Amino acid sequence: MKTAIATPNAPAAIGPYSQAVEANGMVFVSGQIPIDPATGDLVEGDIALLTNRCLTNAGNILEAAGLSLANVVKTTVFLADMADFAEMNAEYAKFFPATAPARSAVAVKTLPKGVRVEIECIAARG
Repeated sequence: MKTAIATPNAPAAIGPYSQAVEANGMVFVSGQIPIDPATGDLVEGDIALLTNRCLTNAGNILEAAGLSLANVVKTTVFLADMADFAEMNAEYAKFFPATAPARSAVAVKTLPKGVRVEIECIAARG
């Protein structure tokens, strides 16, 4: 059985998907791009600011599920330019001060709405 998770504190889905889905104690958060949920506008700025918004959105979705970023066991970071990796990584590290989750980081040709970064995650209960 799976349950959709949604919150107004993260951007609404822009397609036929859920912000997150929980199944068997695992919460799968859809890729978050740097959109301010209060305005629906893309955040502008350096990659650190964009990374911050993506992870804040993911954290807000997890909070709606009764979890936090501390429950994250795996992330995937999609970058439009691998030259942004070091700056993204420095901001990312601030969100996972204890045991960091497993992670993949890949460069892709393009991302939705032409953003520079998208981050998805998987969290576990318990």
